[in-house]
Amino acid sequence: MTAPPATPPPRRAAPWPLKSILVYLVLTTGAMIFCVPLFWCASAALKDMQSVFRIPVEWIPREWHTENFKNAWTVLPFPIFVVNTLIVTCFAVVGQVVSASLVAYGFARFNFPGKRILFVLVLSTMLLPAQVTMIPVFIIWQKLGLVDTFAPLTIPAYLGGGAFTIFLLRQFYLTIPRELDEAAMIDGCSYFGIWRHIILPLSRPALITVLLFAFMANWDDFMSPLIYLHSQEKLTVSIGLRLFQDQYGQTNLPLLMAASVLHITPVVIIFLIGQRYFIKGIVMTGLKG
Repeated sequence: MTAPPATPPPRRAAPWPLKSILVYLVLTTGAMIFCVPLFWCASAALKDMQSVFRIPVEWIPREWHTENFKNAWTVLPFPIFVVNTLIVTCFAVVGQVVSASLVAYGFARFNFPGKRILFVLVLSTMLLPAQVTMIPVFIIWQKLGLVDTFAPLTIPAYLGGGAFTIFLLRQFYLTIPRELDEAAMIDGCSYFGIWRHIILPLSRPALITVLLFAFMANWDDFMSPLIYLHSQEKLTVSIGLRLFQDQYGQTNLPLLMAASVLHITPVVIIFLIGQRYFIKGIVMTGLKG
C-alpha cells in the first residue's frame, strides 16, 4: 500500500523589496502633505476666531464649535445654493456622459471619409482657451434670452461632452473586441443596440471616470455661474462661497471654513465611492491606439 503524497509546506509571503517600501513611503508622505490644507480647513471649521490664528497651530481644537456648520447653513440661503448646484451638476453630467459616449462610439466603431481629420479637429479644441470664446458665447446666450437661467450651464454638455471626454471614451472603446459587435449584428442588433447593450455595460470603469470628472468640474465651476447667473436665488455653491468670503471672510473665518467643508464633502464622497472604477478606467484607457 503506497503512502499518500506528502503535503507541501505552505509558502511564506515574500518580503517586500526595499524599492516597494520606498515607493509606498514616498507616496504616503506626498498624500499626507496634500491633505494638510484639507485637514486645516476642517480643523478651522471647528474653532472660534481666536483659536484659528493661535501660534503654534492647534490641529485638534480644544473646544469643538459645531455650531459653525449650522450657522454656515442658515446665515445665507446655502440650501438654495446646494439645490441649484445639484440641478446644474446632474443635468450637465448626464448630458456630458451620454453625448460624449455617442460621439466616441462613432469615432471608435465607424469608418467614414475625413474621420481622422475630424478627430484631430475635435482634439484641437482643447488648445483653444475658454477666454477666447467667452464673449461671443455670452452674446449668443444673451440674444437667445437665456442669461440668468441654468441653460448656459447645462445645454452645452449635450453638444458632444468635451474633447477630453470623447478622447478618453474612444480610447477605451478601442479595447473592446469588434467580434462582439459582429456577433450582435448577426443576431439582428442595430448600431444603437450595440452601443446600448454591449459598449456601455463593458465601459463601466471609463463611464464612471467620466462621471467623476464631470461631477467635480460642474460642482466646483465658478466662472460660468459668475457670468450667467445674476439672481441670488439662482446662484450655485461656488458663488455662495464668494458671498461668504465677502461678508464673513475677515470677521468670521471659521464660518467660511465650515461652508467650504460643506462644499467639498459631496465631491470627496463621490470620489471615494467611485475610486476603484476611476483607477481602473484611467489604467485601461489608452491601451490601444
